[in-house]
Amino acid sequence: MFGKRQNPNALETPPIAESAEAVEVLRVWAAPGKPQQLTLRTTWKEPGAWGLLLVDVAKHAANAYANEGADPDVVLARIRALFDAEWSSPTDVPQDITPS
Repeated sequence: MFGKRQNPNALETPPIAESAEAVEVLRVWAAPGKPQQLTLRTTWKEPGAWGLLLVDVAKHAANAYANEGADPDVVLARIRALFDAEWSSPTDVPQDITPS
């Protein structure tokens, strides 16, 4: 009733979030015509774990598109192509949006 109102555009919280050991590590928001904004927690001592997470995210996205009728292999190829393009020639520079 009181406090911060949940955004109606927020995704559902996954079941694992109910676990006392679970930690949210990444939240990303996007709006038309604006750069995405995100918050993250470094979480792992090994930064390479983020590579594993990013691949998992890409595969989950491909599965979501497959549920809408797309070929998951084509989706993954497109994700990889734009990942490589953005890596080689960034369209923007990350900026800290944390309030001072």
